[in-house]
Amino acid sequence: MLIVVLVGLALAVVRTVAGAPGLGWYLLTWALFAVAVWLARREPDRRLAVLVVAGGVVMATAGLSAQPSSSTDSFRYAWDGRVQAAGVSPYDHPPADPALAGLRDGWLFPSECAARDRWPLPDGGCTRINRPTVPTIYPPVAQGYFLLVHWLSPDGARHKVLQLGGWVMAVAVLLALCGWNVRTAAYWAWCPAVPVEAVNNAHVDMLAVLLVVLAMRAGRGRGALLGAAVAAKLLPVVTLPGALSGVLANGADRRRIVRTLVPAALVVVLAYLPYVLLSRAPVVGYLPGYLQEERYGSPADGHRYALVRLVLPDSWAPYAAIALLALVALFVLRHGDPDRPWRGALIVTGSLLLLLTPGYSWYALPVVALAAMDGRWEWLGVALAGGVAYVAGPMASTSPATAFYLAAALAVPAGWAVRRRARASHATHPQTHGTHPQTQATHPQTHRTHPQTQATQPQAHATGPPSHETGPPTHETGPPTHETRLPSHETGAALPRPGDRGPGAHDAGARR
Repeated sequence: MLIVVLVGLALAVVRTVAGAPGLGWYLLTWALFAVAVWLARREPDRRLAVLVVAGGVVMATAGLSAQPSSSTDSFRYAWDGRVQAAGVSPYDHPPADPALAGLRDGWLFPSECAARDRWPLPDGGCTRINRPTVPTIYPPVAQGYFLLVHWLSPDGARHKVLQLGGWVMAVAVLLALCGWNVRTAAYWAWCPAVPVEAVNNAHVDMLAVLLVVLAMRAGRGRGALLGAAVAAKLLPVVTLPGALSGVLANGADRRRIVRTLVPAALVVVLAYLPYVLLSRAPVVGYLPGYLQEERYGSPADGHRYALVRLVLPDSWAPYAAIALLALVALFVLRHGDPDRPWRGALIVTGSLLLLLTPGYSWYALPVVALAAMDGRWEWLGVALAGGVAYVAGPMASTSPATAFYLAAALAVPAGWAVRRRARASHATHPQTHGTHPQTQATHPQTHRTHPQTQATQPQAHATGPPSHETGPPTHETGPPTHETRLPSHETGAALPRPGDRGPGAHDAGARR
């Protein structure tokens, strides 16, 4: 049954990217994705591993089946790469500048201007590049990627090399997550946002996601990798509190702060330096104009801060969002698990999107990857809400985006409650799961009357598989470690890791 659902999901993705974006098809892909994740609970590990990897590759490949379908950002990427190859800073001139007329071609500047997604030029004609009268907004690491793609693109390749780059990075993240936890890697492998936004629309956010995932897996070099991610798309700056999870738990750990933030800042500075030296215009590009265009400063006539504005006046919303995000970051810095930095990064990044309610679905790609790392399925609603906001129209007065963002916000405490109930069930009925040594401590007679059970099956208590009967997978994910369980010298059972506590502790029987 799972294979049938995955085939239907891949076909639905192909149809979604084949034409103009439609909300019905987009919601269908997400419904099939939810069914696939639910059915995966019953699959044996080895079979599921094949389905996750093969299904993820097929899903990513489905994004290659058509030209960019719902975003024109990749045309700007191609133009920025072309401009740099000509020795010009992309921050100095907008695409409409006549000084760059010699770099125009029939692909990015077509003669037919009546088709969809054509932007008029001040001097006549049109272009596929959005906002052609303003300079680029993309940071330097992204610019380096655009230049690399330009160099690697043969004549006439157009958008295809950018899409292939997205495919390579999406599959690389998939393989990294499978090495982490193959069950929760399904959240990334089968999520419709990956083939649509990372591959088909070739968003550079995929580069930032790859760098964030590598940073969270890294022991050394985490700060430098996060700095590179920030210099690729800026948004990953909110993952830095996650990298510093628990740094304020017992007073400020200054050494850890320096070890993380200094390399990150150094990478950002070094990435910007060549463009600062070569550009005559500010290297922030169109960023200030973009923030104003998206109404982040004056949300009254837009859909930003939609959830905050449900309870507070419009004029208060930006300040309230900043204050709430600061509190979330402070919580992670004081109470986050330093052994699970990806969890803190997920909480802060997901909270940011819930507070800002952006109308662009690809902004949530880091949330999908971090949710797969941490096994927190409840955060995937953030990506769905962003997709609905974009496909329905970010500025449409009848957009259902606010309702979906509200549902996504409510899903987070609901997921916590489901996970807490699962832990309570493990604690109340430990004999069902075979992972709680308390049974041996409180009912020793059970083991005295059945000594053969202990002698012939010593591993039942130490390595029992995680239960999949309480809802979507609730595994706490992370790389294998030998420090998470201490052996009991009396029974061979696994003792809980010291310090496991509350909703932040890892689930019983789950893998790190």
